[in-house]
Amino acid sequence: MTTADRLLTVNEAAERLGTGVRFIRRLVHERRIRYVKLGKHVRIAEGVLAAYVEERTVEPVRSIRSRYGRAA
Repeated sequence: MTTADRLLTVNEAAERLGTGVRFIRRLVHERRIRYVKLGKHVRIAEGVLAAYVEERTVEPVRSIRSRYGRAA
């Protein structure tokens, strides 16, 4: 997280990820994502959200071509 990162509310974070608020709250509760606690409010930095997505991005598997070619 850099100091220039905007702090997002739980609703904004959910919207950015295209998920429900409940999913973000579960990530926070299980401490699976870094967050900032401001009194009773929870904020998630944009950079933290981007890193979370990057860490969980799965690269496609290279397709393996058959030695026998195509079926007739």
